[in-house]
Amino acid sequence: MKVGRAREAAADWVARYARVLPDFRGAYFTGSTLLLDRDADLAPSSDVDVVVLVDRAEAPPKPGKLEHRGALLEVTYEPWSTVVTPEAVLGDYHLAGPFVRDCVIADPSGRLALLRERVARDFADRFWVRRRCAEAEERVRGRLGALDGAAPFHEQVTAWFFPTGVSAHVLLVAALRNPTIRLRYPAAREVLSDFGRLDLYPALLEALGCARLPAPVVRRHLATLVETFDATAQVARTPFPFSSDLTARARPIAVAGSAALIAEGLHREAVFWIVATLARCHTALAADAPQEHERRWPAFAEVLADLGVRTPADLHWRAESTVRDLLPRVSAAAEEIMAAHPGIRGRGGHLPLYHK
Repeated sequence: MKVGRAREAAADWVARYARVLPDFRGAYFTGSTLLLDRDADLAPSSDVDVVVLVDRAEAPPKPGKLEHRGALLEVTYEPWSTVVTPEAVLGDYHLAGPFVRDCVIADPSGRLALLRERVARDFADRFWVRRRCAEAEERVRGRLGALDGAAPFHEQVTAWFFPTGVSAHVLLVAALRNPTIRLRYPAAREVLSDFGRLDLYPALLEALGCARLPAPVVRRHLATLVETFDATAQVARTPFPFSSDLTARARPIAVAGSAALIAEGLHREAVFWIVATLARCHTALAADAPQEHERRWPAFAEVLADLGVRTPADLHWRAESTVRDLLPRVSAAAEEIMAAHPGIRGRGGHLPLYHK
């Protein structure tokens, strides 16, 4: 399917199912497909991300991945208050990027168009780039510092893995790149290469424990994911924010997308989504098929052991070292990237990226 047709399908879904909501305020595209030309082919491992804005203090649960007119959409609801001012958007590293591009799907009040104009104008101002980097760093520090040692181990893995991966986002934000989710490590490697800081890349992978993993080992872990994912898709019923990622329709993203990275020689980069998806599978299995969760746990434990994580203590030590050792290096590299980036303008004021 072409990107343009997928976007048309998304717009049709918004018109049919979102605009009829009494508190609907607007909708926009986000995610990596915004960077693609309308005539480009949409990969089977890609979906079209849509944010629907509603006038509520708390947004309803997101529909997640769904199929509409042949396109796979990822729909999220957000409160209108998240985009009520340009400053709120410019300072948020996930929110700001889409509004630099032609992202608006529906805009009944016309306020999204005005917001987009201001965000596009100031997006590359050094002050706002530094603020977004600082926000990304705070996510790493805050979420790793809040790991719950009493939670089930598979949930602790999720709580460790995702914020550790936000370290890569700091670099993407500094380079004005899209902070992509599944492909954050290949994207970060490209940024570090472009700005002469590829020496930092092994440390990013080391924080996950995959810097030295050979391709055959990662292929074996992908096989574990395939078996676990397919078992989970058959029994998962309890709603989680990521439930739609564990369905047969979402399989190309979780499985084929990881296999494609391995085939490209990016096996270490594939580890992030393999482990993240396995942890989510076990969260679903623990809720809906406890015996299956227990039966498949040794295979997941083997994956974690190859990352150097055998106990919660290992995981918490890794989290502490990321904040203590990796984050300052990432912060320094982000400063170098911003200083060298030809598209970033202004002096940026005084907003230190890293706070001891």
